[in-house]
Amino acid sequence: MVDEVDLGHLGRAVELAEAALAAGDEPFGSLLVAGDGTVLVEDHNRVASGDRTRHPEFAIARWSTTLLTDSERAAATVYTSGEHCPMCAAAHGWAGLGRIVYASSSAQLAAWLAEWGVPPAPVRALPVREVVPGADVVGPVPGLAGRVRALQARFHGVG
Repeated sequence: MVDEVDLGHLGRAVELAEAALAAGDEPFGSLLVAGDGTVLVEDHNRVASGDRTRHPEFAIARWSTTLLTDSERAAATVYTSGEHCPMCAAAHGWAGLGRIVYASSSAQLAAWLAEWGVPPAPVRALPVREVVPGADVVGPVPGLAGRVRALQARFHGVG
């Protein structure tokens, strides 16, 4: 279940995805929020650099391991425009981060790409819980998923 606080953070994640698209990158954005509600770090996709691992969720997981205690990581929430890919889900699980709240799912993205005739990603789209059993995951959020779909359509030149 998402509340107004969650919706505000998810809205920011979508804004970060918009910033990524404006910078010529794939439209994904994420932020890490501490258990007390403090926004700790924000990031967006940076794969246009040529490094396909520069996903914001991966960067957030790595950042968290250097600056937060185990209990702080467990109490934190990652808000993201799109559900974690398997690489990012694994990083999230290994870092011991808490809840994940996403606007659109990996299944939705795969379906959109297929609908538009875009080749699938080189890594299979899996739900986070397939990679991190027992993860506290919430999403997709219908109103925001539509915004993410529009960003993805623009990126892929179909909208």
